[in-house]
Amino acid sequence: MSRIAQNDEAENRIVLSLLQSVERDGGQTQRRLATELGIALGLVNAYVKRCIKKGLVKVGEAPTRRYAYYLTPQGFAEKSRLTVEYFTHSFSFFRQARTDCADVFAIATERGWNSVVLAGISDLAEIARIASLESDVSVVGVVDGQASAESFVGLMVFADFDGVAAEFDGVVITALRSAHETYIAAVERFGAKRVLAPRLLGLEKQARRPVS
Repeated sequence: MSRIAQNDEAENRIVLSLLQSVERDGGQTQRRLATELGIALGLVNAYVKRCIKKGLVKVGEAPTRRYAYYLTPQGFAEKSRLTVEYFTHSFSFFRQARTDCADVFAIATERGWNSVVLAGISDLAEIARIASLESDVSVVGVVDGQASAESFVGLMVFADFDGVAAEFDGVVITALRSAHETYIAAVERFGAKRVLAPRLLGLEKQARRPVS
């Protein structure tokens, strides 16, 4: 790996850790953030300013003359992207994805679903397909507007949800690079109760936030 690539990876990990920390507790001080992230206070200040400038984080006043930081919708999307990028480049991706997909289909079973559609062609979709074979929930197809192939891992591929001929009870998000956008679009179309996503996509918070 080149020095430039190493620097980019290091910066992405710091940004990801910062966004995750703000998501957990936006009221903590920059000094506490520095301790949690293991970097200098001045560096935390620089990254916070950078995230605010990029529209990933917004700042508001908190009691006792302090500031509170919040993730913007763009910040949630960037956190999801960086999380996926990190897992994809680590050996733990398959193991984590396998566990998360099994959990997703277990939830689908608890909800009484009989069939689902996968949203997005990716390695995650392939793992989800494998997990579905060990559950009582069938996958009736994959929706991906950017796909050129007509089939994927034995499933028919559709450009949009309207093209899916078979009935389905819910949608499982399997897009990697556009997980946030795909989730939002699916929720707007079907409602949050009919959309599930593997935990590694980092969309749990989004699932609890109202979609505007």
